[in-house]
Amino acid sequence: MFAVIPYEDYLDLLPKDERATVPHEVVGLVVKEGMNLVKAWRKYLGLTQAEVSRRAGISQAALSQMERTDNKLQNATLEKLARAIGLSIDQLTD
Repeated sequence: MFAVIPYEDYLDLLPKDERATVPHEVVGLVVKEGMNLVKAWRKYLGLTQAEVSRRAGISQAALSQMERTDNKLQNATLEKLARAIGLSIDQLTD
């Protein structure tokens, strides 16, 4: 047996980690512009450093530093950033 359901309903049935995707535009910013994922997502979403840092509860200087480096961020920091911009942690990591 099988069932045919609308694709959106199917996506709602998937665990969240299986639905984590990265748009081509974000990938393009990473590949072509050399941005890290944090900065690429921020630019893609049209957010300022001030807005993201306020939402994440970190300083703008700290966010700026994170965007200038490819250093691996701590999970607690990734969680704050992901929550601040409405993403999963998987979408902010390679």
